[in-house]
Amino acid sequence: MSRLRVIISPQYDPFLNRAVEQYLTECQEEGVVTMYLWKNERTVVIGYNQNPYSECNVKLLLDEGGHLMRRGTGGGAVYHDLGNINFSFIADKALYDVRKQLSVIQDALLAYGLKAEISGRNDLTCEGRKFSGNAFAKGKNNNLHHGTILIKTDGAMMQRYLIVDKAKLMKNGVKSVASRVVNLSELAPELTSENIKQPLIDAFEKVYAGKVEMLDFDTSINNKEVQTIRKEISSHGFLFGRWEEFKTTKKARFAWGGVEIALQVDEANAIIKDVQIATDCLEPETIQQTEQLLKGASTKAAPMFDAGNEILHDIIGLIYG
Repeated sequence: MSRLRVIISPQYDPFLNRAVEQYLTECQEEGVVTMYLWKNERTVVIGYNQNPYSECNVKLLLDEGGHLMRRGTGGGAVYHDLGNINFSFIADKALYDVRKQLSVIQDALLAYGLKAEISGRNDLTCEGRKFSGNAFAKGKNNNLHHGTILIKTDGAMMQRYLIVDKAKLMKNGVKSVASRVVNLSELAPELTSENIKQPLIDAFEKVYAGKVEMLDFDTSINNKEVQTIRKEISSHGFLFGRWEEFKTTKKARFAWGGVEIALQVDEANAIIKDVQIATDCLEPETIQQTEQLLKGASTKAAPMFDAGNEILHDIIGLIYG
């Protein structure tokens, strides 16, 4: 039988909150499912493979006291403030079940008369409008599933800091993109980022048919490994380093997401010296494999690759097509 744990962060420091999440994913013992609830103050969170300068008005955000954070999962840029709440499920691989985890969110919202539906690979919607995007990562012993629940997020600030992909707007239409997102407080005015916590805990116990153990957040952060992770993920190098000289040579949008590619080519020897891929793809591992495959490859003929991998197929086709 699985052990259920809940940890709630009382702090709004995005790097500390993310460090605790990463530590749990890397170090949590077997047989455990943890639900972690946390909030960040004025933060743009970008996917692991995204170029911050393409996704966010970085200078404006930082000048106004905001934070930029890079998560360890794929996907696109999102805006966090104290009007929303974020959740993480960290589970032993044998117990990891995305549908089950999402059903915790669905069950919790029923307390406010809201019926949530799973849409596509990583969205939750209510009355046909998206209120939660989710992302995923595989660890050595545990898997991570996390997402944001929009409850009363400041839409003006979101638009102020985020840079919206023009290709996405052209594909879907500006009005269509805006109409697809909803703050749940518009549908249930009594709902807040605070009073959703207990329904989430109750739903967690109901869905997993067990009693939760509440973990102390302060105990978690008084851990040398958590502090080490926090220092690393808040460093300039991790956030910006490899993107400061990024110069797009290829760009496209596919069904799985948008992609920008920066190539450094050795013309004399007809090889790709280096490649860097910026994308909101949900599979950061595939992007890393693609970069490794292309480094040192001939510019005249595509390297051998798994044609059944849609992402890899499209990126190789974009470069060599």
